[in-house]
Amino acid sequence: MCVENVSRSANKGLRFIVILKLPEHKTPKLILQASGIVQRMTGNSWFPTPLPSLAVVQAAIDDLSEAQTATTTRAKVTYPVRDDKRRDLVALLQQLAAYVQAVAYAHPENAVSIVESAGMYLKRLRGPGPRGFGAKAGRVSTEVDVHAPSAGRGAGYEFQYSLDGGVTWLPFPQPFTTRASATLPNQKPGSTVHLRYRYTLKGVTSDWSDPIAIIVG
Repeated sequence: MCVENVSRSANKGLRFIVILKLPEHKTPKLILQASGIVQRMTGNSWFPTPLPSLAVVQAAIDDLSEAQTATTTRAKVTYPVRDDKRRDLVALLQQLAAYVQAVAYAHPENAVSIVESAGMYLKRLRGPGPRGFGAKAGRVSTEVDVHAPSAGRGAGYEFQYSLDGGVTWLPFPQPFTTRASATLPNQKPGSTVHLRYRYTLKGVTSDWSDPIAIIVG
């Protein structure tokens, strides 16, 4: 189970997510990995105030370990308890990954070493740029047609527009589409519209593209 923290930074130069790579359906390995994360973060100068606290995560590890041991009796009642404890620990680890990512964003020059020192993994994202992203007049003077380069089979696309130079962004009437093109209707001829897009592929959403602009009409 590859668990990813998908929060984004407002800094356009930072395009990565922190990945936990937790083992699926292998509780002993999860306990071992979680214990390693706590051990590596304990006393680590990069993480002065982990959230959640390492004590809370360690308590969840201990609870899961106890519940896992109980399943050796093969009593049916022990398995739901073990599964609940596992979900609790995974949720805490995801929160911890979000904390590690925030620290990495605050120190981009050391992002790789920061994430690795926590026993986690860094996956770089390549957000779409303006190349291949274009706009043209629609069938009528109040419409704008936009098209983005294909992100691959199964990708979904989101398009936004701004009427105030990029200060405020609004969704298209079709905010999410499986097509790499969309139409923005009901715009004032002669006005300048800024446009941007992003895509989602295999559960991972890219950063917003750099904006482009077009004069309507």
